[in-house]
Amino acid sequence: VAALRDWMRDVYAPAIEGAPDVVGRERYARWVRYFNGTDLDLDEAYAYGWSEYHRLLGEMRTEAEKILPGAATPWVALAHLDEHGTHIEGVDEVQRWLQSVMDEAIEKLDGTHFDLAERVRRVESRIAPPGSAAAPYYTPPSDDFSRPGCTWLPTMGQTRFPVYDLVSTWYHEGVPGHHLQLAQWKHIAGNLSRYQASVGMVSANAEGWALYAERLMDELGFLTDPERRLGYLDAQMMRAARVIIDIGMHLELTIPEDSPFHPGERWTPELAQEFFGAHSSRPADFVESELTRYLSMPGQAIGYKLGERAWLTGREQARERRGDAFDLKTWHMAALSQGSLGLDDLVDELSQL
Repeated sequence: VAALRDWMRDVYAPAIEGAPDVVGRERYARWVRYFNGTDLDLDEAYAYGWSEYHRLLGEMRTEAEKILPGAATPWVALAHLDEHGTHIEGVDEVQRWLQSVMDEAIEKLDGTHFDLAERVRRVESRIAPPGSAAAPYYTPPSDDFSRPGCTWLPTMGQTRFPVYDLVSTWYHEGVPGHHLQLAQWKHIAGNLSRYQASVGMVSANAEGWALYAERLMDELGFLTDPERRLGYLDAQMMRAARVIIDIGMHLELTIPEDSPFHPGERWTPELAQEFFGAHSSRPADFVESELTRYLSMPGQAIGYKLGERAWLTGREQARERRGDAFDLKTWHMAALSQGSLGLDDLVDELSQL
């Protein structure tokens, strides 16, 4: 690792000094295929990101008005929640509370919207060890389920945790998100190739399912509390912003004239960082790390929102094809038993279930 660091610093960095930060349309399209499993219409996807931006901004303003009437922006209301919203006090307490969030989801969803094997029902909430990633994450169970699937919360030294940004995150990382998909793959591994169930995972498939899971919980009425729903919408807005920024920046597209942010200007990394900071409740160091991520991994971050769209499209097409015979629980379990697919194949398969 030290030798690689030295090479990056002493050989690679000087060699690319002065090169553009963005990759351009042709290279970007290749990265999109790698991370998403689709030959994407980049201009259509960019327009979709903006349409989601406007939809979500309207919904966020509605929820923000319930929390802090007259707030200049939804993010002012979210900052208010940081200080005055519902909180969990204590590391042990938040660990137990997050476990209860997943336990409740399993009890309410199993038998109604999913049909879960007993070993898939087991998932544990844990506190991430020091040195872990700064964002919450999930680790799947071992092949024999002797080690359960786990969600991990990095505390970053905090002992007071706002609820608004945790609930939908645990629907994403745990139940019905990453855990139900990845644990189901383990459960039916005998019907899948090892490639389908593990190393062949397409990022946009898994992240798209997890974002679909957040939306499903909103559809099912689990996010009626204004604090929790505003937190969910803020997380959705972050994923829409990723589509806008990642595509717009790497292709150096123009910001639409109906945008409230620098209309008519051409995207640069500096504008992207400003835009993300203005449309997120995350701190400045997180925003900076996100821009580094987008510049370093072109086409990866768009997979959350575009993956969610693929799952929703597949569900709607299956519903239209089956009509009154469509059963959401049956569809969910068949969909979660496909193994990983790129987005083009995913939509085709989901629509036939």
